Amino acid sequence: MRTRVNTELAPAAVGPYSQAIDCGDTVYLSGQIPLDPATGAIVEGDIKAQAHRMFKNLAAVLKEAGLGFENVVKTTVFLDDIGDFADVNAVYAEYFKEPYPARSCVEVAALPKGAKCECECIARR
Repeated sequence: MRTRVNTELAPAAVGPYSQAIDCGDTVYLSGQIPLDPATGAIVEGDIKAQAHRMFKNLAAVLKEAGLGFENVVKTTVFLDDIGDFADVNAVYAEYFKEPYPARSCVEVAALPKGAKCECECIARR
């Protein structure tokens, strides 16, 4: 069984995808970029400001699914500049606690709407 997860507290999907899909024991969250859900614009500020918004968006989707960051087992972080790795790690550690989820972090050529970062994750009940 697949159930769509959707909340107005995170940005609406900008394409033909869902914010998340709930498969019972596992929830797959689409990548969130640092869009302000109220305005649809990328938040202003440095990479840390963008990372905080990105994780707040993920938190809203997790909450809608009845979960929190403690349920996340895998993340993938995309950066438009791998030089931002340390700053994003510092923000990441404010949201995720030990035992940390498995993670990949990669530099990409570009992200939607000119975002500096994006994160997707998988969570388990």
